[in-house]
Amino acid sequence: FSVIIMMGILGLLGWKVTVISSNFIALMLILTMAMNIHMSTRFLQLKEEYPTKNILELIVMTTNKMFWPILYTVLTTIIAFLSLVFSEIKPVIDFGWMMTIGLVFSLFSTFLFLPSLIKIFNPPISNNLKSTNSKIAEIFLSISKRNILIYLTAVILIFASILGVSRLKVENSFINYFDKDTEIYKGMKNIDEKLGGTTPLEIIIKFKNKNSIKNSDDNFLGETTKEDNFLGEDNSENDNSKYWFTRDKIDRIVSIHRYLEEQPEIGKVLSFSSILDIAESLNNNNKLGSLEMGVLYQKLPLNIKEQIIKPYISIKNNEARISMRILDSKKDLRRKELIDRINNDLQTKFNLKKDDYKLAGVLIIFNNLLQSLFDSQIKTLGIVMIGIFVMFIILFRSIKLSLIGIIPNFIAASFVLGFIGLLNIPLDMMTITIAAITIGIAVDNSIHYIYRFKYEKEKTNSNKLEIANNCHQSVGKAIISTSFTIIFGFSILVLSNFIPTIYFGIFTGLAMFTALFLVLTLLPNMLNIFYNK
Repeated sequence: FSVIIMMGILGLLGWKVTVISSNFIALMLILTMAMNIHMSTRFLQLKEEYPTKNILELIVMTTNKMFWPILYTVLTTIIAFLSLVFSEIKPVIDFGWMMTIGLVFSLFSTFLFLPSLIKIFNPPISNNLKSTNSKIAEIFLSISKRNILIYLTAVILIFASILGVSRLKVENSFINYFDKDTEIYKGMKNIDEKLGGTTPLEIIIKFKNKNSIKNSDDNFLGETTKEDNFLGEDNSENDNSKYWFTRDKIDRIVSIHRYLEEQPEIGKVLSFSSILDIAESLNNNNKLGSLEMGVLYQKLPLNIKEQIIKPYISIKNNEARISMRILDSKKDLRRKELIDRINNDLQTKFNLKKDDYKLAGVLIIFNNLLQSLFDSQIKTLGIVMIGIFVMFIILFRSIKLSLIGIIPNFIAASFVLGFIGLLNIPLDMMTITIAAITIGIAVDNSIHYIYRFKYEKEKTNSNKLEIANNCHQSVGKAIISTSFTIIFGFSILVLSNFIPTIYFGIFTGLAMFTALFLVLTLLPNMLNIFYNK
């Protein structure tokens, strides 16, 4: 119900679905089902505990007992998705707002629509489901009693997380986003192999010398566009244009052109050097002098200049442009390393200063986008942790309890990032958001368990083992049901043809299982040892 409402709102607001927000509906369904499972499980438990009460009284009791824990689980999940707003990338920001608004509608539907359905259908208690869940809960409970095993496992997960996170890298590969059997992959592969590459990259070389004409310091990246400078020069020929073609400029263009052609990641390279090669081949392979090039430039018809000369040199702005395409299908291609290597070689091998050239093109845009997203997510991950910690303090009114509650989820989120790093899988625009989303979703289990733990402790004041057993046999079953529902929901994403979506489903599911294991083993153990109130 909440998903249908949210889809209508997106249509009214004109929000478009992107690669990042394409999983919006699946996430909404998974999170809404998790809330409904907790509500339904609690209702069935109260129905078994109070068989004499009528259904309306049971619904009121259920909503009273579940309102605050579910409210805080929604708020903590909202905090996680709101962290995406700080990414400064519009599709990611939109996705964060979509999920935030959607979770608000899910909260309302859980407490308004679900109770109405329960009253209408009055579901019976399922003994088979209860016994199955009890066995699973008993397994987790038995593990939670083994202190050495639990803390050794936690230390191993932390160590693996640190090692893996240190190996994380960000990469953006269009062709590797699709399965090799898809038409998109085959088409891009064909372009790479037969047409000289896919992703464009450009180098703008800025010359500075005494022969520069007026306004030579103007930059096509400033007030005007690239096309304006290279294709839109004045029709009138400058008297000094023939003196622009000095040997040092030509040699620099040619040497950089040759260097770029030698790079294994680069396919087709086009520049003024390409035109010189053709001209010299027509001149019996004799090199053209500076004066000859200047005269030829003046004598060429305007339409020829605009088609083959001006896209690569701008006499007015004293600049030259080298255009190339990257072989996106090349195995183990590392775009950031390529960009860094080109930058370093231009400065060391060709003695160019940073102000003497500019890298541009789609390759630079997407590399900067991913690096920005990576940096912002690492920073906002801390904001998420602080925000959730504050929510825990407000809910539980205990700093110690808040720290205990957040540790299992932080380990789970860190581990999945570390696992990605250990597998040498580069982060992309989807997988880079896993950590924040995982913490926001997985922390719900901690809230429900701690809330029930406090309730059992105040209600029975019995020994620790009995309290842990009661928690596992009550809220533990709901946590198991919701976690496996979420894991199953994310596992469906592996059916996609889009590789980042598959990775997102696999690793988010892994993070949720890790969080489930830690919440039902490490968390109760820490509560029994460190929380005595």
